[in-house]
Amino acid sequence: MKKNLVLLKVYLMAGAFTFSGGMAMLPLVERELCDKREWIERKELHEYTTLSQVFPGVIALTNACFIGRKVNGKMGMFFAGVGAVLPAFILMSLATYFYDLVPKEGAVLSALTGIRATSAAFLFLAAYTLAKFNLKDKLTICLSLLAFFLTIFNLLSAPRLILVAVVIGAVSAIFKKGDKLC
Repeated sequence: MKKNLVLLKVYLMAGAFTFSGGMAMLPLVERELCDKREWIERKELHEYTTLSQVFPGVIALTNACFIGRKVNGKMGMFFAGVGAVLPAFILMSLATYFYDLVPKEGAVLSALTGIRATSAAFLFLAAYTLAKFNLKDKLTICLSLLAFFLTIFNLLSAPRLILVAVVIGAVSAIFKKGDKLC
């Protein structure tokens, strides 16, 4: 039960204090679960985080479910998932309820601007960490740069881009497997 409560606490903190969603949570979750408690290997955390981005749905929840299940089975998955969703639910409920009462200028606007800047830093750090983990050979580096530029210039839609990447990855795996057979 202690692991479940820690998972709940870690994802509650990550959800409450890291804005911009699942990717921004990575540094906090990594520090708490990999460095501090050593419950999951950094490599596994990065694999699950990468996988979370591929599956449809909320990245933070998908990530929490993968990590929670790895750390403590189905109950760990449940507690981590609740921890990932609860802060967003509470904050969005409060924001919706009090939206008309909040001033749209002055200190509030400055605070929101600061939060936006901090969110960008969290996202950059998470992207850098995952790139360092995933980009290990020339093919993946070229494929990621190609995907980046095709996305930036809006030349290919995301679903088509994913399909192209799947085909290239499958063909690459077949050729690598063929090299080992010879």
